[in-house]
Amino acid sequence: MAKEDLPSTSKDLQELQRKLSLLIESIQNNSKVVAFMKSPVGQYLDRHPFLALTMLVFVAVSAIPVGFFLLLVVLTSLAALVGVILLEGLVISVGGLSLLCVLCGLSFVSLVMSGTIMVSYVMVSSLVNYWFSPRCHLRPYPHPLLPCH
Repeated sequence: MAKEDLPSTSKDLQELQRKLSLLIESIQNNSKVVAFMKSPVGQYLDRHPFLALTMLVFVAVSAIPVGFFLLLVVLTSLAALVGVILLEGLVISVGGLSLLCVLCGLSFVSLVMSGTIMVSYVMVSSLVNYWFSPRCHLRPYPHPLLPCH
């Protein structure tokens, strides 16, 4: 039963690889992506993929606290129109310090998450390469009657 699943799994993996290749190709051919990758920042991030992944995770994780902070700023600005100017300065200052603390914590979390993602990627790709590679190189003297597949 396991031998019947192997060709289907291999075919599914090849189909998934083809679809991912088409997706990556369409992203890389996008004119905005090409323009960004030609910029100095794009070239720097291309040379430093761990930093790029860390920045991506940081931006994704910090979007909600920044959104809440902007909502707080808008709401306190509306309250200031009513006449609570001192309260607005106090709330924005406390909110700004709170946002600074949260973003510092999230930068550490995004660094740890990026490291975990990179280690997981390396481990999974190594395991996939090991599982789907021919085993001939493991034999000291390949037997002429045994298949190498």
